[in-house]
Amino acid sequence: MSTTTVCGPAQDSAYRAVLGSPHVARLLGGTLIGRLPTGMAPIAILLLVRAEHGPLALAGALGALYGLACALGQPLLGRLVDRHGQTKVLVAATATASTAFLLLPCTGPVRHPVLAALTVLVAGLATPPLEAGLRALWPVLLPDAERQRTALSLDSSTQGTVFIAGPLLATGFAAGAGATTALVATAALGLLGTGLVVTARPSRAWTPAEFTEAVHWTGPLRVPGLRVLFAALIGTGVALGAVNVLALSTAERHHAGWLAGVMPAALSIGSMLGGLAYGRHAWPGAPAKHLVAASIGFAAGWLPLLPDPAPAVAVLGAVLPGTFLAPLLTAAFLTVDRLAPEGEATEAFAWLIACIGIGQAAGTALTSLADTADPLLVATVPLAGAAFALWLLHRFNDRLST
Repeated sequence: MSTTTVCGPAQDSAYRAVLGSPHVARLLGGTLIGRLPTGMAPIAILLLVRAEHGPLALAGALGALYGLACALGQPLLGRLVDRHGQTKVLVAATATASTAFLLLPCTGPVRHPVLAALTVLVAGLATPPLEAGLRALWPVLLPDAERQRTALSLDSSTQGTVFIAGPLLATGFAAGAGATTALVATAALGLLGTGLVVTARPSRAWTPAEFTEAVHWTGPLRVPGLRVLFAALIGTGVALGAVNVLALSTAERHHAGWLAGVMPAALSIGSMLGGLAYGRHAWPGAPAKHLVAASIGFAAGWLPLLPDPAPAVAVLGAVLPGTFLAPLLTAAFLTVDRLAPEGEATEAFAWLIACIGIGQAAGTALTSLADTADPLLVATVPLAGAAFALWLLHRFNDRLST
């Protein structure tokens, strides 16, 4: 496992140099396209159920099931990649997920909710681990540690586009040609993105490590530092999962429907800006220290939203924690790169992604249970999740440095 450090001179051309490296732009672009289904599917599922005049509760339950299945399937598929290589696993997973998306309208979700739920479950569990796979490829694509850090910052920053473009694409296809077309487009984009990745030479050539002895069934979770990091990122996920409900609650109180979409987008925009700034410069200290610093900013960023500010201020308030999100995630990926056992990088990265996803599901549920008439109670959920992450990372920072 490579040892990445944050040192060296900052270069204005860092991003151009990374994107100009062989295969980088194709793999990054393919990963983003291939991950669009994770941003499109929850909306497309919701629109399909509503198009059949189904209840909102059913639509929400199916969307939540998809998100939870995505999170749970990533570590298992990541382990398969570490054992059998990227090509076979990514192709099989994408084919399965895309087939499930195409079959979902045929199940008649309103008439046959159990069959629809099983189909959604398959689509989520088979979500290809493209994000984890790309993180495992960075040391191969960019042997220089400083360029790896820049690439991870660019990678983390651009992931927000999945959750900005995905819902827009789903609603656009549904408005123009119906909810079924939105699911067909979801399947097609997944196939296109994965195709770009698996046909790239570094992905095809990536080979799993040879294990001289049986790997413990817990995989990377046997490393104490990774357990601390993953538990902390559940808290980060809680904050992220609370945003949509917080935005909807704020929009309803202020009679400003546009806030429901703009606040989550503002968080993603803040993340993109913060990640690009973080990757543009060299910062002293190890990634474990950066985790704590970014977590302080991420937690403090939720404070301006506690007093239920006016809509314009709420949008700016959503940008603030977002600016620390991508640096936090970049430092987390660098820490995983340091701590993951040899030959288990993909599974380790997949666990990181899964824990954030589990936290997001919990954050959405907790915020939904809160009394939406009490803005302080709703806004406390993301702050509590971020504060929990900060406490863990600060309390056990020594485990992340070894």
